[in-house]
Amino acid sequence: MRAARPPLWRMIPYAYGARLDPQYSRWVTHDLAGRGAGARMVARWAVPCLVLLTPFLVLPADAIVKAMLTLPILMPYVYFSIALNRVYRRHRLAQHGLDPALVDARERARNSRSEQEYLAKYRGA
Repeated sequence: MRAARPPLWRMIPYAYGARLDPQYSRWVTHDLAGRGAGARMVARWAVPCLVLLTPFLVLPADAIVKAMLTLPILMPYVYFSIALNRVYRRHRLAQHGLDPALVDARERARNSRSEQEYLAKYRGA
């Protein structure tokens, strides 16, 4: 059974911080903690930055000047969006009343066998 997807007019405010109704909890869980959640979040964060930087690209100047106008803003923006991705996704899950630990659930499930082997080897369990 697929999770109910919110309509577009609700998804746009949600993408930038608004809270959805509890009926969309399964969809929010998949969106913030499922496969590809990190990439979706970085893409959402890149859109406002690109919109603000687009006017610099149409200025009558050389490509080097345009790059010097946009890259010093774009590069740290993308860097911090990647670095703070999990923190923000945890916050968004808590904002919707969901467990923030879901962000790491896929990674924990993937590493559970290695962790059990490690514990058996070094703890003697």
